[in-house]
Amino acid sequence: MSKDITRIVLTGGPCAGKTTALAKIIEHFGSLGYQVFTLPEVPTMFTAAGMNYLTSNKNFFYEGEKATLEVQLALEDKFYRMAQECAEPTIIVCDRGAMDISAYMDPEMWETLTRAVGTSTAELRERYDAVLHLVSAADGAEQYYTTANNAQRYEQMNEEGLRIARTLDKKVIKAWTGHPHLRVINNHDDFEAKMKRVIKEINSVLGLPQPIEQERKYLVELTGELPADCIEADIVQTYLNSSDENTEVRLRKRGWQGKYFYLHTTKKRISLTEELLTERQINNSLYEMMLSLADPSRNVITKHRQSFIWKGQYFEVDTYHGELEGLVILETKGIIEGEVIKFPPFLNVIDDITGNKDYYNYKLSEKKADK
Repeated sequence: MSKDITRIVLTGGPCAGKTTALAKIIEHFGSLGYQVFTLPEVPTMFTAAGMNYLTSNKNFFYEGEKATLEVQLALEDKFYRMAQECAEPTIIVCDRGAMDISAYMDPEMWETLTRAVGTSTAELRERYDAVLHLVSAADGAEQYYTTANNAQRYEQMNEEGLRIARTLDKKVIKAWTGHPHLRVINNHDDFEAKMKRVIKEINSVLGLPQPIEQERKYLVELTGELPADCIEADIVQTYLNSSDENTEVRLRKRGWQGKYFYLHTTKKRISLTEELLTERQINNSLYEMMLSLADPSRNVITKHRQSFIWKGQYFEVDTYHGELEGLVILETKGIIEGEVIKFPPFLNVIDDITGNKDYYNYKLSEKKADK
C-alpha cells in the first residue's frame, strides 16, 4: 500500500475552466501511473437537490452551508482513506475545497459554522497540499464566458452577472490567501495555455522536473492607488547555506492579517532546461531554528507584496525595504510568449527586467563588498 497521497483544490470564479482542467489532470497523471480521484463540487450537488443559496431565510442558509461543509469534509476523508489502500501514488483533486464556502458569507457566520463543525480556518487550509485558482472568464476573457455548461449557475451571462462573477473570483482568492501553495492561473486567448499551467503547477507539487521558465518582471513606479481588494502581505526571505552551487535554499516568513506562515523552499537546477522545486510549510519553531543556517554572505530580503487581478491577469507588486529600499518590481506569472500584458494604469513601467539575473532575489540578496 502507498501513503504517497497529494490533495489538491481546483477552484476559481464562475466559468474558469475547471471541468476541462479536471479531465486534463486525469488524462495526464493517469498516464504517468498515478491513481487520480476527482471529487465533485458539493455546492452544485446541493443546488441540484433543491438547496437555495440565495435564500433570505438566514437559518435555512446557515443549515445548508453547514451541511455543505460537513459533506465536503466527509467526502474528502472517505476518498483519503480509499487512497491509503492504493498501491500507486494518488492524487485527490477537489472541485472546490472547504474554504470556498467562506466566500459566500460574512466572517462572523463562518466562524460560528466552523466552530459548530469542530474545525477552524487554519485547519481547513492545511488539509490541502496545493490550491490552484483559475481566474474566471468574466475577468479579461468575457467573450468566453458562458452559463451553458452549468445550469445551476447564479451568475448569468449579462453585465450584472459578469460583475458578480468578478467579485466572487476575488473573494475566493482572499479565502485561500495564506495557503503556502496558492497559485492563481491567468486567462489566455489560447485556453490550452491555461491548462498547461495547471499541469505545470501540479508537477511542482509532486516534485517532478519542471522546464525552467522566465517569469515576466518589470521595474515600475506606482502612480496611483492599487485596487482596494488587492491582497497585501509582508515577506521576509532568508537564504541558507548550500553545499551545492546549483541549489538555492531559502526560508520565507509571510505575514498576512496578523498571522504568519513559514515556508522552506529548495530550487535545484538539474540541467540547462530543467529544475526541481520543492516547497513545504514549516512551523515557527523550525523556522527559528533554521535561521541559524543563514548564508552570512547574503542580506535578508524584506518586501511588501500587493497581489491583484487586472483584466484576467494576475499581478504581484513587490516594494522592497532595507538594503533595497525604493526598489519596486512588478511580476506576472503564466504569461505565454507573444501574449500582450495588460498593464494597469496606476503603474508606470520603467524597464523590462525579464531574465535579468541582477534582479533575481537570490542575486539581490548578495552583500556588497565594503569599499
